[in-house]
Amino acid sequence: MTIAAGRYLSAGVSWDDAGPYLALRAPEGTSRQVRLDAGTVLSYRILPGDDGALRHCLGSVKVQDRYTRIAEPCPVHSAAERGYQCGSCFARDDWRLVHNVHRSGIAPPGLKLYLDQPHWLYIATFADGTSKVGTAADGRKRLRLVEQGAVAARYVARADDGRVVRILEDLVTAEAGLVQAVRAGTKAAALAQPLAEADLDRINSRHAARVRELLTGLDISGFAVEAETFHRPDQARAVLGASGVVAYPLDPGTGEHAMAIEAMVGAAALVTVEGSDTPFLADLARLKGRRLHLGSYSARLPALQTALF
Repeated sequence: MTIAAGRYLSAGVSWDDAGPYLALRAPEGTSRQVRLDAGTVLSYRILPGDDGALRHCLGSVKVQDRYTRIAEPCPVHSAAERGYQCGSCFARDDWRLVHNVHRSGIAPPGLKLYLDQPHWLYIATFADGTSKVGTAADGRKRLRLVEQGAVAARYVARADDGRVVRILEDLVTAEAGLVQAVRAGTKAAALAQPLAEADLDRINSRHAARVRELLTGLDISGFAVEAETFHRPDQARAVLGASGVVAYPLDPGTGEHAMAIEAMVGAAALVTVEGSDTPFLADLARLKGRRLHLGSYSARLPALQTALF
């Protein structure tokens, strides 16, 4: 899909079965996409708000059922106060309840329908060996890990619903010490100097085996231990195997940029910039919540000193 030059609010990088795309909202509220396929040139300028804010509210989400979520734009186009929402939109958001529903029992009807489907517990490992535990609904079992930017991952359990899987997730954090979140910037930076793929797979396999052993002894019903390996997108190999890669020296979330996409892992992009022979890794997660003007721009790169080792 060709996107006309103009102003957009970025909802960040997402993936579907066709690959990665940048989710955008036009001023009139319509949703659009910029496909981030190899060869795409992403050229834009970040637009601050009237108060100078760079991160803007992305509105709220109403969950209708297990398949449907309705995004509701912020009615007053506020700056973001917490995460990517203003206080009012956060209070209206159904999705904020999903992480605590197994403790609180509070969920609107649509969210209950979403939770009443099988969910998977997974162990994901990123390019520096950092690993986490996470959950994915049955319908997004693979895409969830793709969007996370996992380099190696394994599914360790299948739960009957979204409440049970979050009980398991909390238990794994408490007993095995695995975190439930890794910053996007950490994932992107690690891709510039990744560990060997075989080492990453061993790290992930070791964590997964330990978690399966832990789950096997639990006196909790509503789940089954599983042993299934996640297969990452083919383009991840291009990112992991690229030579001479350095971190993109500008902040994608401020200023002007023009970069040609080569391949992506999660929200991290292997890119080239006109006038430079150096391949870069850019953290496009920095675009989430930003207002962009798509048009004809260029990246003013600083002088780079290539590392000797």
